[in-house]
Amino acid sequence: MGLLDFLRRSKPPIKDVGQLGDFIDEQSAFLVQKGIYDYTRARSGHFAKVMLTDKGFQNALDRSRWRAYPLGLAMVGETVEGMLAVHSMEDRRATLDPLIKLVLSVFDRYPKPAAVSDDEWEQARADLALHLQRLSTHPPKRVIDIPEPFAERYFAMMPFDKPFLTPDAPTARSFMQLQLVTVQEELLKRMDAAQILQNLRQTFGDV
Repeated sequence: MGLLDFLRRSKPPIKDVGQLGDFIDEQSAFLVQKGIYDYTRARSGHFAKVMLTDKGFQNALDRSRWRAYPLGLAMVGETVEGMLAVHSMEDRRATLDPLIKLVLSVFDRYPKPAAVSDDEWEQARADLALHLQRLSTHPPKRVIDIPEPFAERYFAMMPFDKPFLTPDAPTARSFMQLQLVTVQEELLKRMDAAQILQNLRQTFGDV
């Protein structure tokens, strides 16, 4: 298969909660990790290759990735919920509650990373659950508004001491906005919302 054939190959449809969980996991990790690596390279300049091979900096990078991952789950989970809510506004909680269970099950795929403490990991899960629970208290947001409450917190997780951080949180927010638009477009192309709604409720609903 040639390169162009690979680029043209369509991605598989998202038909069940397992596939949706994989999608949420992959997109959440990409969302936060790409921003971290891009900022690291930009901030380090010519020293980026040296820094990325330094053991101490690798540890800091690993800590940043894992601390930011739950934020990615919150943002991608909210993006998914906003799309499903269009099809279930008459009973939004009936969709939201199973989706929360799915997103938390994605979080629980990973044992506590060595880079974070037990308390940090437990608090990250609790914060994720609380954010998702609160989605029912307001109408679904525009996807470009979803990163707003996370941008400063995410940027503060970059693998540099605070005095060395540049004032680029708005740039990080813009990147997350663009990436979540891409996530939304992927879902529009690949997700059968009606089928996913039914599968979510069957798998995670209280029956």
